[in-house]
Amino acid sequence: MRKLLLLVLVAGCGDDALHPTDAAIDAAPDSQQQPARADVLSVPASVVGKVDILVMVDDSPSTADKTANLKASFPALISTLDALPGGRPDLHIGVITSDVGTKGMADAQPGPSIGSGQGACIGTGKAGVLQTQGSPLVTGAFLSDVATSSGRATNYTGTLADAFSAIASVGAAGCGFEQPLQALQLALSPATTANEGFLRPEANLVVLLLSDEDDCSVNHSTLFSSDTTVLGPLQSFRCTRFGITCDQGGATSDAMNQVGAKSDCHSNESSAYLTKIADHVGFLKSLKADPRRIMIGALVGDPTPVATELRSPGGSTTPVPALAHSCSYTDTTNQLEVADPAVRIAELANPFQHHIVQSVCTNLGGGLTAIAHELATLQGSTCLTRQIATPASCVAVDRAANGTTTPIAACPSPGQDCFSIDADATACPDLQHLKATINRVTPAADDIVTTVSCVL
Repeated sequence: MRKLLLLVLVAGCGDDALHPTDAAIDAAPDSQQQPARADVLSVPASVVGKVDILVMVDDSPSTADKTANLKASFPALISTLDALPGGRPDLHIGVITSDVGTKGMADAQPGPSIGSGQGACIGTGKAGVLQTQGSPLVTGAFLSDVATSSGRATNYTGTLADAFSAIASVGAAGCGFEQPLQALQLALSPATTANEGFLRPEANLVVLLLSDEDDCSVNHSTLFSSDTTVLGPLQSFRCTRFGITCDQGGATSDAMNQVGAKSDCHSNESSAYLTKIADHVGFLKSLKADPRRIMIGALVGDPTPVATELRSPGGSTTPVPALAHSCSYTDTTNQLEVADPAVRIAELANPFQHHIVQSVCTNLGGGLTAIAHELATLQGSTCLTRQIATPASCVAVDRAANGTTTPIAACPSPGQDCFSIDADATACPDLQHLKATINRVTPAADDIVTTVSCVL
């Protein structure tokens, strides 16, 4: 499958342009004759140099190793941002967890508690409130790192990576019924006054999710009922059975309960128990006048394959229906770590033009670097964020808010806008050291989005 290529375009042609005769840049290719190009994501011409990053960390008992990997790999994201042509953007970074107890989105009060000790679900959990773990490294509910005329103004001591590691040390004792999407909505709602000041109206928003299970955000706590006749064992498979529909092998909740492989799986938007992904997408998009200012990054279990198997839950020898793991790896202590398919979380990410979904079972440094590259497109970075085939074969298009599109010619093209792919190792230290530039005859309107597509 071809991967997406994201390019950000700015005014002016570089001195080291790869001209059309050298780079085989095609401004208006014939699809019957030219090689297929990767799909593209769009970048707004107007750039905002501020980013609010909300990190949702699954704090259930099975995620300690993944959280440790996130903390160890987070410097990869920071170093990629620091390497941007304009340097580190103005940052707010906050951490929440997936634990919202037994309260559903539409519940006035939480349902009865589930269990005790690690994995117990009690009350409203952490309710989407920003977490700092009481770290003495941080002043306030979130990290702030912004540029001033005299340098950077920060509310933490030590390095940004150390401060993030401190607030991301959320433990692994949270509710075993993870509700990350409800937690996100609570965290970003004005009603959660404890988080006031984190979300800046003028900033871009990046939501980063780390989880080894799919979302189980519920409308009502009835999903957590002790009635096993209708709902089955009180295990997280209930979230799959009633929250996911698979066109092949799982078109109903009873079919989802049957052992076997499933395919073409998606959120059950008519579920009587779980929330609608469309509602969560709508909420997030409502936070910005232009939803292109929002990015979703997810480090989660591979969304496929999906299958139901029989497995004995902890403390029992009786196999019950369970969601088969979609990926696994061996940790530093030689223990097997697993993750389940994150169908609902991936479905949340897909409607956003800026999104990255990466496996939590692989090197998180690579995933965070990919997320940072995607984040850089919100910042107006000129650098290519994916490898392309050389000589370069690319096309560029301006898209207006009303949907009209205008192709951009390859430079040189006297008297009209044109684009080129340039080599600049200083500005673009990663990958092939290539950037995209636009030579504008007249400045682009603020509502213009420019996209580039290249052969990979």
